[in-house]
Amino acid sequence: MRIPTAAITAGSLIGGWQLARSTGIRPLGGAVLAAGGVLAGREWSRRTSPVVTGALVTTYVGAFGLSHPLAKRIGSWPAVLAVSALTAAASYLAADRRG
Repeated sequence: MRIPTAAITAGSLIGGWQLARSTGIRPLGGAVLAAGGVLAGREWSRRTSPVVTGALVTTYVGAFGLSHPLAKRIGSWPAVLAVSALTAAASYLAADRRG
């Protein structure tokens, strides 16, 4: 059974943030983020073209980067949820719905 990459990306962004926040150990959150990126990236490369895979990886990493300044404006939870939703939507539209 294939796990939708939308769930992987959203789950790893939310889970990584929550793990880093609750433990105070940011590298643990980074490890979750990296694992989610590797898992989703492998699936994207199987399901899509190299160009689409590159765009989705950029979206995923960019979402992580965007969440930080966005959190200063709207708060941590809303920022993480917003970038997770955007990343999940991109993953679904570009890779998951074709499956």
